[in-house]
Amino acid sequence: MDAPGGGAGRPRGGISLTAARRLEKAVPAGTAAAPAGEGGPGSAAVGGPAWGAVGGRCVSCRRPPSATMPGIDKLPIEETLEDSPQTRSLLGVFEEDATAISNYMNQLYQAMHRIYDAQNELSAATHLTSKLLKEYEKQRFPLGGDDEVMSSTLQQFSKVIDELSSCHAVLSTQLADAMMFPITQFKERDLKEILTLKEVFQIASNDHDAAINRYSRLSKKRENDKVKYEVTEDVYTSRKKQHQTMMHYFCALNTLQYKKKIALLEPLLGYMQAQISFFKMGSENLNEQLEEFLANIGTSVQNVRREMDSDIETMQQTIEDLEVASDPLYVPDPDPTKFPVNRNLTRKAGYLNARNKTGLVSSTWDRQFYFTQGGNLMSQARGDVAGGLAMDIDNCSVMAVDCEDRRYCFQITSFDGKKSSILQAESKKDHEEETAARVNQSALEAVTPSPSFQQRHESLRPAAGQSRPPTARTSSSGSLGSESTNLAALSLDSLVAPDTPIQFDIISPVCEDQPGQAKAFGQGGRRTNPFGESGGIIKSETEDSILHQLFIVRFLGSMEVKSDDHPDVVYETMRQILAARAIHNIFRMTESHLLVTCDCLKLIDPQTQVTRLTFPLPCVVLYATHQENKRLFGFVLRTSSGRSESNLSSVCYIFESNNEGEKICDSVGLAKQIALHAELDRRASEKQKEIERVKEKQQKELNKQKQIEKDLEEQSRLIAASSRPNQASSEGQFVVLSSSQSEESDLGEGGKKRESEA
Repeated sequence: MDAPGGGAGRPRGGISLTAARRLEKAVPAGTAAAPAGEGGPGSAAVGGPAWGAVGGRCVSCRRPPSATMPGIDKLPIEETLEDSPQTRSLLGVFEEDATAISNYMNQLYQAMHRIYDAQNELSAATHLTSKLLKEYEKQRFPLGGDDEVMSSTLQQFSKVIDELSSCHAVLSTQLADAMMFPITQFKERDLKEILTLKEVFQIASNDHDAAINRYSRLSKKRENDKVKYEVTEDVYTSRKKQHQTMMHYFCALNTLQYKKKIALLEPLLGYMQAQISFFKMGSENLNEQLEEFLANIGTSVQNVRREMDSDIETMQQTIEDLEVASDPLYVPDPDPTKFPVNRNLTRKAGYLNARNKTGLVSSTWDRQFYFTQGGNLMSQARGDVAGGLAMDIDNCSVMAVDCEDRRYCFQITSFDGKKSSILQAESKKDHEEETAARVNQSALEAVTPSPSFQQRHESLRPAAGQSRPPTARTSSSGSLGSESTNLAALSLDSLVAPDTPIQFDIISPVCEDQPGQAKAFGQGGRRTNPFGESGGIIKSETEDSILHQLFIVRFLGSMEVKSDDHPDVVYETMRQILAARAIHNIFRMTESHLLVTCDCLKLIDPQTQVTRLTFPLPCVVLYATHQENKRLFGFVLRTSSGRSESNLSSVCYIFESNNEGEKICDSVGLAKQIALHAELDRRASEKQKEIERVKEKQQKELNKQKQIEKDLEEQSRLIAASSRPNQASSEGQFVVLSSSQSEESDLGEGGKKRESEA
């Protein structure tokens, strides 16, 4: 329908072209359309300027939109009372548009909700990553758990990722407020309001149609005022309700056209603003210092990659070499000419098949790894950390046997014949080397017997007249906090010699003391009171000591060590003794009372109070507790082995206490300090006495000199008197000197002679 002026006029109400065409189909022929410009508010020519959402400006002239936002279609509210078919048809167009908007907005809501959920998941995952990086240094990896460089690098990464996690959390909050809130409000409030008003309008329209139908059926001949009044009142009420509901429904549908644009643009605007804010925060956090850190990490990664490639190349070359060299060994029974039997072995390790009886005549064969250690045959299942004792092979017999038509079988029988085991080797070479290793081990044990505990401690008992050997170290290590600069230079072989015999028990020397041995240390077999009370017996030398402390200890073992100048000696001895106890299934321990005094350490039998062993305190040169288990402690005793004091040996003793390892070490340290101060006091006292003796001697010499001078003066006087001429008496006799005068004269002559000689 052409409007005046040649332009295509928009139908009244400002509806779109599609709605106008549908309306033309519904309007009867000959009905004139409203002139252009006479439509409702917001009407405009179809050929007018188009408006775009981007930038909020007219696409053609780039002018900002007006306040009325041209292009918004509206339902004519003023025609709601008339309720014409054209209005109902136009209402159907708006309802169809509302349904399309609802479907589209539901899909857009789901997409935006996925963005929001993904951002929340990213924020939570980033925070979890930062937390795991912080906890790396607390992990206990079996390999490479003490890499401080990796720990510090991951700590730095954790800080940066934690800051990024905070930025992601802020972005999640902004998305919730600026993106999800507007579209959720439109979906939950506006669209549901349209659906509710549609249902209410449908009910009101049906009620109005029913009321009109009843009103139309009123009788013309038999009018009833009461019925007519009720029907009229019903029509009035239903029409009023329909009109009011329809106006609100039309208003909501018209408003929906504006809210649709707002619901589309506002979440997108909030999303973009949140992303821009997030990128700004990220650029502030990623400063130059962080870029330098990332560059250094990138260089380190490249170095590690190059090192890995080099290591892989080396391992591949090693694999190729081993494949070539091991090709003959893949045969279960290699050629003895290429691989001769080594008959000089003292140890042998490898896989054997062990025969296990399951019944009277039935048996099974299990393949396990066996190895010899000392005088024991050890077995170890695949995956076990350590082996277990399979059989004691000291003084046993090994011989080849025929068993179940299997090759290379041999039987090991104990020395008493009570226990035997049948094993099968994989090859003839392994079979002969196993037998040779057992023979060589027996010969080695025959020429190097393990010394007894009593023989090892004979050197601790000095013979009569033999002084204690001087100790090269006066201070020892107490507990485990001490460090040494030469710790890296120590090795296990320099601390404890391999294959050193271990003594697991204490042999009481009560009935084994020899004359002239250890009596001075209280090992004579008599009872001693560890608390210093006399009890009617002879006093012990240790009762004069200032320090008396008693501890309950259990002896674990002792062994000779090669060094006694670092606590690692004690730690390594503990490890070997505990491992040996576990391997040999030794659980019995001798409990004793350890008495710490300023002179010595004593192991006393708790029942009989008999001194089992005495360790002179000056010979205790080192003591320490276990690094983790504070119940374990040990000390090293340095003594002279044999008659020569220059040949010194060190023995480490390991004990278990009742959580008193550090206390015992502190007590030993205190005893050594007291002994040191006592020794210094003794030396000072002896020096003072020596000074007094020198002074007394000098005084005696001075007195003697004075006496000599006095005697010389007297002799000089007598000599002068005797030099006068002797006069005879009147009777013709000579004057005779008295005996005392003659003696003084002799002394005078002797003094003159001595003086002339001097």
